[in-house]
Amino acid sequence: MLSRPRSTIVRIARVFTTLSLGITVAVTSSATAFAQNVPVVRDAEIEALVRDYARPIFKAAGLANDGIDIVLVNDSSFNAFVTGRRLFINTGALMTAETPNEIIGVIAHEAGHIAGGHQQKLRDQLERAKTMAIISTLLGAGAIVAGATTSNRGLAGAGVGVAAGGGEMAQRSILAYQRTEEITADRSAITYLNATGQSGMGMLKTFRRFQTALSLSGAQIDPYRISHPMPQERIANLEVLVQQSSNVDKIDPPTLQQRHDMMRVKIAVYMEGQAAAARLMQKMRGSLAGQYGDAQSTYLYGDIAGALAKTNALIKAQPKNPYFQELRGDILMKANKPKDAAEAYAKAVSLDPVRSGLLPVSLGQALMAVGTPDSLKKAVVQINNGLGRDKENSEGYRYLAQAYGELGDIPGAELATAEGHFYSGNYKDAKIFAMRAQQELKRGEPRWIRAQDIINYKSSSKI
Repeated sequence: MLSRPRSTIVRIARVFTTLSLGITVAVTSSATAFAQNVPVVRDAEIEALVRDYARPIFKAAGLANDGIDIVLVNDSSFNAFVTGRRLFINTGALMTAETPNEIIGVIAHEAGHIAGGHQQKLRDQLERAKTMAIISTLLGAGAIVAGATTSNRGLAGAGVGVAAGGGEMAQRSILAYQRTEEITADRSAITYLNATGQSGMGMLKTFRRFQTALSLSGAQIDPYRISHPMPQERIANLEVLVQQSSNVDKIDPPTLQQRHDMMRVKIAVYMEGQAAAARLMQKMRGSLAGQYGDAQSTYLYGDIAGALAKTNALIKAQPKNPYFQELRGDILMKANKPKDAAEAYAKAVSLDPVRSGLLPVSLGQALMAVGTPDSLKKAVVQINNGLGRDKENSEGYRYLAQAYGELGDIPGAELATAEGHFYSGNYKDAKIFAMRAQQELKRGEPRWIRAQDIINYKSSSKI
């Protein structure tokens, strides 16, 4: 089920302009998005859908074997960006996009950045610009000193101008470079879309949306002071490329559109509020997506019996949908029926074609709530299965630590707590709990070695 981020997580990863798709240089060496201070949203259904969107694009871009992670960001703006081998997509983009093709176009654009090595090239360009600015500053400072010693005010004033102008030139050089890379990524995106038999119309619609937003803002924009090409310029370039494609009139398959609609309504219910969700469901009235949103909204706002009845109807319509079973499990947990919830989650796990790590953790939580020694042992197995598929699920380690603690396995609980802190980027507490675990573990055994790895870890990122 879609989870909200912790309130302590503060977003610092930024893009260069508000209305843009692009790359960011706010990159750390951390292993996790949490450690990068990005407000991550986790949901098995949405993650599976976005991966399905990305898979053929990554293959066309030569990135299929590069282990690109896709991370959902709790941000209502329409945006996406890349850092390292991670592609971040805002929930606002997923919610706003009316068709899968729009999001696929966004992914294709970002894949162009990754495949083109634009992040490293931008770092190199930043170093050149920094050198340019330093040299200009030194030259300007020299002229200022010379002017002062000779009482030549004109020379001193010129020195100030040189110093300021050098910084301005360096900035414009970087922005011009980024605009070039954006155009390159756009062209690469069209290439990937053509290779996968998909239309570029969704991408074109996205940039038209940006143009409308800028027009409505009334702002006067200096094209030399933004990092991306002006929207009308991008649209003109894209229109030619899109219209030339034999795939221009291709539309998304109905089954994919249905999954997309269900994703949008889920985000609306959990992230956008009751009014926004009601407006979207009104547009989807009579559809399975509309019924899905209604069931989730009914659950979220407290009508357990009504939510269960609506979810059972969804399961009857699509008995092999794992996420309907997941919703049923959530409702039964809220109804304080953990045994029944565990059965629903178990069905979700068995039906899940992508083997998400999130669903076994939910199953483990339900088994913990059952509270018998046997169910606690099964909970440990399920949560470990989930973490084996998704080792960076820091929340899962908290439940694992609780389960170990209730079973009396204190070193296991300490190590699980250390893992949770580690994947949250809290390395100081991770080391403390790892050392506590080691004191009760036999030297050289696998858990002792893992604790030692955490103790020895050195982070170069600033958390």
